[in-house]
Amino acid sequence: MAVDALCSPLGPPACEKDAKALQFIEEMTRNADAVQENVLEEILTRNAETEYLGLYNLNGATDRDSFKSKIPMVTYEDLQPIINRIANGDRSPILSSHPISEFLTSSGTSAGERKLMPTIREELDRRQLLYSLLMPVMNLYMPGLDKGKGLYFLFVKSETKTPGGLMARPVLTSYYKSDHFKTRAFDPYNVYTSPNEAILCPDSFQSMYSQMLCGLYEREQVLRLGAIFASGLLRAIRFLQLNWKELAHDIRTGTLNSKISDSDIRRCMSQVIRPNLELADFIESECSKDDWERIITRIWPNTKYLEVIVTGAMAQYIPTLDYYSGGLPKVCTMYASSECYFGLNLNPMSKPSEVSYTIMPNMAYFEFLPHDPHSNSTTGATSDKLVDLVDVEVGKEYELVITTYAGLCRYRVGDILRVTGFHNSAPQFHFVRRKNVLLSIDSDKTDEAELQTAVENASTVLKKFNTSVVEYTSYADTKTIPGHYVIYWELLVKDSANSPTDETLEKCCLAMEESLNSVYRQGRVECNSIGPLEIRVVKNGTFEELMDYAISRGASINQYKVPRCVNFTPIMELLDSRVVSSHFSQSLPHWTPERRR
Repeated sequence: MAVDALCSPLGPPACEKDAKALQFIEEMTRNADAVQENVLEEILTRNAETEYLGLYNLNGATDRDSFKSKIPMVTYEDLQPIINRIANGDRSPILSSHPISEFLTSSGTSAGERKLMPTIREELDRRQLLYSLLMPVMNLYMPGLDKGKGLYFLFVKSETKTPGGLMARPVLTSYYKSDHFKTRAFDPYNVYTSPNEAILCPDSFQSMYSQMLCGLYEREQVLRLGAIFASGLLRAIRFLQLNWKELAHDIRTGTLNSKISDSDIRRCMSQVIRPNLELADFIESECSKDDWERIITRIWPNTKYLEVIVTGAMAQYIPTLDYYSGGLPKVCTMYASSECYFGLNLNPMSKPSEVSYTIMPNMAYFEFLPHDPHSNSTTGATSDKLVDLVDVEVGKEYELVITTYAGLCRYRVGDILRVTGFHNSAPQFHFVRRKNVLLSIDSDKTDEAELQTAVENASTVLKKFNTSVVEYTSYADTKTIPGHYVIYWELLVKDSANSPTDETLEKCCLAMEESLNSVYRQGRVECNSIGPLEIRVVKNGTFEELMDYAISRGASINQYKVPRCVNFTPIMELLDSRVVSSHFSQSLPHWTPERRR
């Protein structure tokens, strides 16, 4: 069949395989409600005999009305006793009629421990299906991706086992170690420079070094650079800054650094590594310069875009990515979590601030709890308030609630989403934030979105000094009386002769306070229950050390995100030992009593 005969409303496909993928997207989104009804019926039918559904007397019913009237909405803490039973070896059909094959460890925590998300083997097929839709969409916007390769920094973490013997690992580690990834069919539109052996090496240094070396050897073939999160790509650039001499030496001599001891990597790299004096000279010339602006396009000149998540808390990395890439497009392709894969971005070239994800209705059964962004609460947080996928309203915010094939029923994911439109009958969502509170001294509550906005507003004060905030975290210092917010900043000063002054950084403190909510400002001005906000500037590379520390304690390099609030003593000690200057707000922020009707 000719490709044109399968042409999708999304656009003309690059090949017949793409045409079928785009046609599938159209069918799923056009019939979103019917697909959702079938998904729910299938989940309830197959799991009818499970202990969990038996608690609620469904009696084999698979219709929406019965499900909605009898099954409650739950959080992870509600399910934790059941999950612990499975983790400890109970193999009875508790949540799912299909055996739980492993646990996927969430980047979120409960009582300080990583959450364990039960999954079943067939979920790999569902995840692979969503992956298979990404490049057909990308090819609509960026032709010629079959003429080169992608340099993606991908990593695994070594698994742990639960007391009952089940694997517990991050969702990406699960995928990369599966046959779906390791024995994937060749696809000219999706070729990586990194060999599987480098990706699958659990040692993050050896993995990064090998992937970077391959990317340098094939620098002119690279059409796109990526990592899971924006922070991961910046970590790779930082790695190059620290290790370019060793990398250039290997390229010059055709030998592999002795620090690379993994036998699988050494074996596969023997097919890659070769003496190349011209390339070694080039790497040394570019990397020895003090100015690293546009370093990505200088080293990989044919790069068309960066593929990284820059939504939510990752948005703060955009200026730094622009600095290193010369403003290359930043593409966010999909929306997923450990609990479930949700959907994809049908307009991948949109600006980061405008990214919306189309929920694919075949992935799980989706419901949405109305959320009031002004009160920072979920309206009426009861099951009877839940809205079906096709019934959400444009412009409104919702908390995502899912029912999965693996047995999570009406589970609150904790993500707040805003509806931006529809593709056919499937809604499109902008990721707003995780539903949480980061900082509190008194009655004030500051969440991640407010803190992000405050940092962005304060960082504008630094613009005239050609300086930006590379990374930040915070904590509520209650040792002082009154307590106060402490914000740790790592700065990128592009002109050392024009560094921000103490007065400027004090203005940044005030700018942050002006950006925080009225309850905070009331505590500062009227109640004197909150002390002046403090910014502590830390040495360059501090947040790199913070990540290394987290990885040494078992965090996944793929899923690691800088915590926006810290209170763990060793982390606090690390940050405080790297402080180079400390600055306080010297004035009170604006606050006036609210008028009440």
